Formats: sequence, structure tokens, C-alpha cells
Amino acid sequence: MTNNDIFRRIRFIFDFNDSAMIALFGLAGNVVTREQVSAWLKKDDKPDFKELDDPQMAIFLTGLIIKKRGQKDGPAFEPESVLNNNIIFRKLRIALEFNDVDVITTMKLAGFPIGKQELSALFRKPEHKNYRKCQDQMLRNFLKGLQIKFRPMEPADEP
Repeated sequence: MTNNDIFRRIRFIFDFNDSAMIALFGLAGNVVTREQVSAWLKKDDKPDFKELDDPQMAIFLTGLIIKKRGQKDGPAFEPESVLNNNIIFRKLRIALEFNDVDVITTMKLAGFPIGKQELSALFRKPEHKNYRKCQDQMLRNFLKGLQIKFRPMEPADEP
């Protein structure tokens, strides 16, 4: 999945408008324009489509965490320069304050059951022997489960 796909899905799941999306970037200390957000939300076959890079996606996800959980005390946030599905999954889990049971239940909603051991392997450090890389299918199904959970009246298809 691309950052733009994830960005579009998060917008749909939480029913954020352009102003809310801009505000999420602002919470993490970054200013973006409505035109930038609009270009990131476009499908990749549109001429004014712009790719959402990893640092901008990290800033957006941090803004989501701050919106859902509040500002954290301590040093200023430094966005990750490189994101992967594991980091994105972890940031979503943090933002939603999900524990293992919440994630497992969300995955079941999407028809993608996962065990606690398999889940914990996704959140380990990459150098750990039991670390497991989060595949696109896993993240896609987690987002689908979130959509079913937060927008139950909507069809579970892609936005």
C-alpha cells in the first residue's frame, strides 16, 4: 500500500474533511495547504496527483495521535524519514489506544483472524528474532476492520 492509499482510507474511516486533515498536520507542527492535501488525496492516475512522502505521512500520523490522545510531554517530535507498514500500524494502534484484544477484534471484523503471538511479532524491534514484517494484506485488513468499526453503515469496500 502506498502512503496515499493509507491517507485516503484514514480520511474516510474517521470522516475527516480537508480542514480536519490540515489541522492534524498542524498539531504535529507542520503547515500544509488545502491544495497539498487535495493532491495527496487524488488517485495516482490524475494529472495533479502528488505522492505523500514518508516524513509527511509520519507527521500526519503523529497529528492523529495528538488529536486522539493529547500532546505528549517531552522533546519535540522528529518525523521518521522512512516508514514501513509496521510503523504505520503501530502509530494507528497508539492513536486509537488499542490493546491486543482490540486489534485482534478489529482484524476479525475484516475476516482476517490473527493470533496474539503473530500480532506481538509485528510490534517487536526489527533486530528481534521473532520480528515479523507487516505485509500490505495485514495493514489493508486492519484498515478495513477500522472502517467496519467506525463507519458500520458504510460498505466495507475501498473509499
